[in-house]
Amino acid sequence: MNELDTYYLNQEEPNRSCLLALRSIILKQDIHVNETRKWGMPCFCHGKKMFCFLMTDKKTQQPYILMVEGNHLHHPCLEKGKRSRMKVLNIDPNKDLPLHTIIGLINDALDLYRNGILKSKSRP
Repeated sequence: MNELDTYYLNQEEPNRSCLLALRSIILKQDIHVNETRKWGMPCFCHGKKMFCFLMTDKKTQQPYILMVEGNHLHHPCLEKGKRSRMKVLNIDPNKDLPLHTIIGLINDALDLYRNGILKSKSRP
């Protein structure tokens, strides 16, 4: 078991199941997506370029997906808050995941790299 697996398994339910499902969904969207850990949180990259994180809100303890290039993404479910670059998609772990929304947003974020809008550093 690696440190990423440990991160997920140390979460309380229902967050554990929710975060593991989100992890699986994100990793399935593109063969160039890989997972690492940055600042103690799961980080997903396209090549070597970060595009989203899985996090939990410090106050509510509810999971959310942090979209690194949120300013390039336009969806009514995304919240900017006081962030200058990033936006979040809040997830209620007690409800069914909004799969259509999640998959659409992940692919919109990946398209920024696939279509050359943002440069992705490729792995050697």
